Amino acid sequence: MAILTANSPTRPARSRGRPAPELIFGNLWPFDPAPETADPKLRTEYGLFINGKFVAPRTGRYFPTINPANEQKLADIALAGAADVDAAFRAARRAQETTWGRLPGRERAKYLFRIARLLQDRAREFAVAETMDGGKPIKESRDFDIPMAAAHFFYHAGWADKLEYVAPGRRIAPLGVVGQVIPWNFPLLMCAWKLAPALAMGNCVVLKPAETTSITALKLAEIIQDADLPPGVVNFVTGAGEVGAAVMKHSIPAKVAFTGSTEVGKIIMRSLAGSDKKMTMELGGKAANIIFDDAPIDQAVEGVINGIFFNQGHVCCAGSRLLVHEPVAERILAKLKARMKVLRVGDPLDKNTDVGAINSKEQLGKITALVKSGVAEGAQMFQSGCALPAKGYYFLPTIFSGVSMSHRVAREEIFGPVLSILTFRTLEEAVEKANNTAYGLSAGVWTDKGSRILKMATELKAGVVWANTYNKFDPASPFGGYKESGFGREGGRQGLLDYCRLV
Repeated sequence: MAILTANSPTRPARSRGRPAPELIFGNLWPFDPAPETADPKLRTEYGLFINGKFVAPRTGRYFPTINPANEQKLADIALAGAADVDAAFRAARRAQETTWGRLPGRERAKYLFRIARLLQDRAREFAVAETMDGGKPIKESRDFDIPMAAAHFFYHAGWADKLEYVAPGRRIAPLGVVGQVIPWNFPLLMCAWKLAPALAMGNCVVLKPAETTSITALKLAEIIQDADLPPGVVNFVTGAGEVGAAVMKHSIPAKVAFTGSTEVGKIIMRSLAGSDKKMTMELGGKAANIIFDDAPIDQAVEGVINGIFFNQGHVCCAGSRLLVHEPVAERILAKLKARMKVLRVGDPLDKNTDVGAINSKEQLGKITALVKSGVAEGAQMFQSGCALPAKGYYFLPTIFSGVSMSHRVAREEIFGPVLSILTFRTLEEAVEKANNTAYGLSAGVWTDKGSRILKMATELKAGVVWANTYNKFDPASPFGGYKESGFGREGGRQGLLDYCRLV
């Protein structure tokens, strides 16, 4: 009787006198392609979404959005100008003053529930669109990004009629109009993170998605239309950095929320210094994943792989620094190398793909430059040996061992599938190395001792500390960082407090 597993597909029969088919990925036989076939229902051209309608930009200009997996154009996206941004904010202010700001919470909740359910209805369509526009594997978009985006709308819909419990003993009021700018790594999820709490609290929004990943935000605008959200409550303006700057600097919003690089966050804060705008910033990270010698080794290795490779390292909280207890360092490195050898890099729409495409040519260039610096500075590099597609933006999963804190790969945010391994001897040394960074967004601890977990959680300067897991999120749990990783929280009651005024 043959026993088959997911990692051991049926071996093809060998004809007598013929050589065996070529083995790849170590001892594994290749999977047949399993492409996702759902129709993403893309338009050839997307306008701006202002006052409940898709409108042509006043600039008259459009820019292409590219599929990073094959470098083919997906659609033309409207390029907003200052007049478009102003029109979006004026529409938001009218909606705030005439409709949305006057609705009771239980009525706002109905709209949020409706958006969540419509998103669930079109989940496969959105997952394919997200993967085509951003490059992440379909199983990541399908199993995490889209369900979690819907979960944020569901969660905040539940809060909308219970807002008196957000700040017990205090009265709360919406801020009014909010300006938001989001990055390219989680396009739809970042939309949900920003929109859901703002809407639940009674604010209206002007949001700018990243220029390389605008499609799912604009598809969300279609859902907003289908949900009959009052015109002007949510507005999307698209474009590059100058459009984001126009959103952040506009005089109407009472609050701006930004997720992106630390450098851009600093520019925004300097430009708004002296104003009365409320700000929240979720910026860069260089997370430490810490494995002690009593950790569940196989579980930890899989957590490391999940934390840095399955999402191409396109996560601000990606565990790109691995701190390993010296007694198990060689064992961990050997297991990581063995696991990397079976990672499949390729077409993001193939359900067998583990590591998809890098989001853009520019980002691929940054990753390549940092990896070259690691080699030049003397770290030992190991890369998985799989062949990369001839077309598209791809990078091999990469491990650096023999890394010290002076290496650039250990200090700078990479946003790619690159892992740097450092070792430590004592808990105190692990804490010192983990905290030896300008960032403070997240960390992971792998150990069998509950007391050690609590000790590390107390000592680590990170907004989120995962214990014996990594990259786990929940809408009810606040997320945010310290130091140059920003300020403010998203998710949970704490995230709602950043979208209200206490009176």
